Amino acid sequence: MAMKRVALSAFQALSSSASSTSPLTRPLHQASAGSKKIVGVFYKANEYAKLNPNFVGCVEGALGIRDWLESKGHQYIVTDDKEGPASELEKHIPDLEVLITTPFHPAYVTAERIKRAKNLKLVLTAGIGSDHVDLNAAAAAGLTVAEVTGSNVVSVAEDELMRILILVRNFLPGHHQVINGEWNVAGIAYRAYDLEGKTVGTVGAGRIGRLLLQRLKAFNCNLLYHDRLRIDPELEKETGAKFEEDLDAMLPKCDIIVINTPLTEKTRGLFDKERIAKCKKGVLFVNNARGAIMDTQAVVDACSSGHIAGYSGDVWYPQPAPKDHPWRYMPNQAMTPHISGTTIDAQLRYAAGVKDMLDRYFKGEDFPAQNYIVKEGELASQYR
Repeated sequence: MAMKRVALSAFQALSSSASSTSPLTRPLHQASAGSKKIVGVFYKANEYAKLNPNFVGCVEGALGIRDWLESKGHQYIVTDDKEGPASELEKHIPDLEVLITTPFHPAYVTAERIKRAKNLKLVLTAGIGSDHVDLNAAAAAGLTVAEVTGSNVVSVAEDELMRILILVRNFLPGHHQVINGEWNVAGIAYRAYDLEGKTVGTVGAGRIGRLLLQRLKAFNCNLLYHDRLRIDPELEKETGAKFEEDLDAMLPKCDIIVINTPLTEKTRGLFDKERIAKCKKGVLFVNNARGAIMDTQAVVDACSSGHIAGYSGDVWYPQPAPKDHPWRYMPNQAMTPHISGTTIDAQLRYAAGVKDMLDRYFKGEDFPAQNYIVKEGELASQYR
């Protein structure tokens, strides 16, 4: 499998560089006794916290690991207060050893915070996507950054499929009519289409992108994908997806474009005004990857002009999105808060993954190779 080769090459690259590790490296996989200060940053559930006993991804649920950690003598502090010099997180920066956060309510681990976190050794992402961490600064400081790879890929792929259908069928205006006591079929039908026969292109064909291609096959779409690596020939044959080496050549062919690439320095602002202009007029966009992959104002302008006929996603920059974020008010959008990867099922998976990595950390054992983003000061190959 292509992704297995990527994970293996990343692990081999990390392993081969171990002998030349920077003297700044903060040793991770060495069992050490004593109480450790662990800080978790999650979104607050308030009145919803008690409505589901499996709602563990919030402050109140604390990933379901509080009793376990405290039984081992560790200090576990959980908060949603993460911004500004007077925040609860800032109080613990100087002496925390492990920081756990999520993409849904990210604690931005900046170079400045890393510099002040003299005791920090490990940053864990409860979920997938660690771009809230300054990875270069983390590597320079000798930190380890890891995430629960694969924990919410099904959740996100399903959500993408839902958003595609919402846009193609022009669902939201009809829903709003019902709420507002209206009935105007023409106001919906004039731009409602079938998904069958449309060309869908995914920018990125990793775990989520591949799952989306498999799910779209049943709709008899024309499927295209762009990635650094081709997917397995068997999966290409199964889905009928065609590899597009040149992104700009793929874009004008697509009725629908789905963003499935991680946020890196190479993909930040990837879809600017010029690249969006290369897409066909009336294109639909779904982005559950990262908001910063898109140029914010370029998306607003394209939605306003009609060049983008619909834009849906759950990722913003920054997060939480401020009340005056222009994507809240642009036409033809079907945006939500960052929810696609935090279903109850996904929460249980990434909570279990975090617990497993903490247990390995306490014992001085390695994590699963594919979970590493930075290992003791060395960036995984896909982030270099």
